[in-house]
Parts: sequence; C-alpha cells; structure tokens
Amino acid sequence: MGKEGAGSGGGDSGMSESVIRKVLVSYMYVAVWIFLSFAVIVYNKYILDPKMYNWPFPISLTMVHMAFCSSLAVALVRVLRVVDLPSSPAMTPQLYVASVLPIGALYSLSLWFSNSAYIYLSVSFIQMLKALMPVAVYSIGVLFKKETFKSSSMLNMLSISFGVAIAAYGEARFDVRGVALQLAAVAFEATRLVLIQILLTSKGISLNPITSLYYVAPCCLAFLVVPWVFVELPRLRAVGTFQPDLFVFGTNSLCAFALNLAVFLLVGKTSALTMNVAGVVKDWLLIAFSWSVIRDTVTPINLFGYGIAFLGVGYYNHVKLQALKAKEAQKKAAQADEEAGSLLQERDSHADRKTDNQA
Repeated sequence: MGKEGAGSGGGDSGMSESVIRKVLVSYMYVAVWIFLSFAVIVYNKYILDPKMYNWPFPISLTMVHMAFCSSLAVALVRVLRVVDLPSSPAMTPQLYVASVLPIGALYSLSLWFSNSAYIYLSVSFIQMLKALMPVAVYSIGVLFKKETFKSSSMLNMLSISFGVAIAAYGEARFDVRGVALQLAAVAFEATRLVLIQILLTSKGISLNPITSLYYVAPCCLAFLVVPWVFVELPRLRAVGTFQPDLFVFGTNSLCAFALNLAVFLLVGKTSALTMNVAGVVKDWLLIAFSWSVIRDTVTPINLFGYGIAFLGVGYYNHVKLQALKAKEAQKKAAQADEEAGSLLQERDSHADRKTDNQA
C-alpha cells in the first residue's frame, strides 16, 4: 500500500512537471512574439521618422519587407520543403485570383497606411488607435453578415470608440493626416480579416503564416508597385545620393519575417485568444517604452481614454472566449450524441440478429 502511494505521488509529480513545462513553453512563445512585435514596430518607427533615421518612404519599406518575405517563403516551401501547400482544396489559379488577390490588395493597403502613420504620430498614440480594431472587425463582420448584430456588442464597441476618442482628445502630437492614415489601416486590416473568413476559411483552405506569405507576399508586392511608381519613385530619384544601409534594412526585414513565424508558433501552441491578451500587454509596454525611451508625450487624458478602451477590448476578448467555450461544448455534446446513437443502433442490430438465430 505504501508502494502504491509512493507510485501515485511520483506520477503526480511527473504530471505537474509536464504541466509546468508546457506553461513555461507557452510563456516563452508569448515573450518571443511580444519581443518581435515590439521590435518591428519600434524599428519601423526608427527608419521612417524624420527625426531618427529619416527615410520617410513607407511604400518602399513595405516593398522591401514583402520582397524579403516572398524570397524566404519560397525557399522554405519549394527548396527546404518545411511546410506543405494546401491540397484539399488545392490552390488553383482561379481560386488564387478569386480568394488570395483581394486579401493581398487589402494587406498592401493596410501595411502602406500603417507604416505611413509612423511619420506623423507617436508610437504610443498609434497603439491607442489600434484599440479600434475589434470595433472595425465587428462592424464589417455585421456588414458582411459574418457577425450577428447585438445591442450589447454594439454598446461595447461604442465604449471602445469613446475611450479612443478621449485618448485622441488628450494627444499632444495630434496630426490629422496621421490619424486618417492609421484609421484607414485599421479599416483595411479589419476587412482583410473578415474576407479571410469568407474567401478562405469557409472554403476549407487553411494557411499557416509561411504558406500565407508564400501566396500573399508576392501579390502584395505587385500591388504596391503601382502607388510606388507615382508616389515615391519621383522622390527617391530627387534624393539620388541615398545609400541604404544593408544591415538596417536586412535586420528590419528579418524581424518582420520572424514575427510571422512567431505568430504561427504562438497560435499553434496556445490559441488566438492568447495572442489577443498578449497583444494588450504588448500595447501597454509600447506605450511605456514610447514615453520613457523615445520621450513621446503621454498625457493623463491619453491614459484615461485608453484605459476605457482597454476595458472594452478586455470584455470583447472575454465574450469571444465564452462563445468559443460554448461552441466547443456543443461540438462535444453532438459527438457524444452521435456515439450514443451508433452504439444503440449496434445494440439493436445485435439483438435483431440474436432473435433471428433463436427463431
């Protein structure tokens, strides 16, 4: 009996060690994602801000990122074969044009406008404006009939918007162009996320970040060529003497690519909700970094407004988590009913055969 107790104690100890190890690994993925996301945002700000590296060409920077990500994605998929391309259904040219091209176009606009905002706005204020993402996703989801309109959800969206409006009112470096660019970026990104559900997920196409970059980055690069020719190419020719620093742009592009891999690891090993919660932590860290290191002005009204928006986003994530749990419970209940039905059917057929044999 003593041996049994010792054995069960050892099993519990091993089980607890396994749980602790999984928790630590999850925290490691979260930390890596926060660090890379943090690094890309601050790095982009450094390159684009006229007071820092002073290379205010957001389309060119985004094209550098897309060219780098396209090259690495092709190498990983075609040469090293790290991941497989989707096979059921296969990505045909018709499916690519109908499903991937619209997403690539929206992604190019989202990246262009969000990078452009760094020229005019502080990092802290941009993070506050990004709190409007759930509002945009919900509103566009209702418009495309992917979300059900609920007065409680709309009230929560209004509270987030109200908080961001207060933060904007208290912004010391408010710039209309920068705000317009960031709001447009949020709208395009939200539309992209909704269209992914409509054009890809609903058709059973599942893409991880590497295959997403493999398909989306090249067409995103192609879409950016058009505005680049008319908006930035003449300015780049006028500058003429600029020599890009390969180390700066190389490491910046590598960080952007690594961030996509970190998203894959974080969502694959934890959940999308974990990434949302980690995103909230990242936003507060960026605001603190922007205030303490970059010396951006963060006013009490900024923090008060963002605090209201933060509570709204937190409630939004809570509602989403409850909905996921309810959906999972329904799925398990349906599976249990199906298994019980099949067992009952087998028992009835077995009883019928037994009756026939006796007869």
